[in-house]
Amino acid sequence: MTDTKAIPCSEAVRQLWDYLDHAIPPEDQEKVEKHLSFCRSCCGELEFAKEMRAFLATSTAQEIPPHVKERLERFVERL
Repeated sequence: MTDTKAIPCSEAVRQLWDYLDHAIPPEDQEKVEKHLSFCRSCCGELEFAKEMRAFLATSTAQEIPPHVKERLERFVERL
């Protein structure tokens, strides 16, 4: 049986990029999904990570929009 015990926000946020890349074990993927199912704050972080990935995928030498830069700085401060 898979352990789906809830994980804290710090762990969920730390794993978001790997979660998006499906680069974590299935049991960790499940734990992050479970956490995201009830945590609005981390869902916001997930949306930010998705936005950042989309921006990075399409940018070459564009300037980062101010709102994205601010969110990125806040995200890095929490690491």
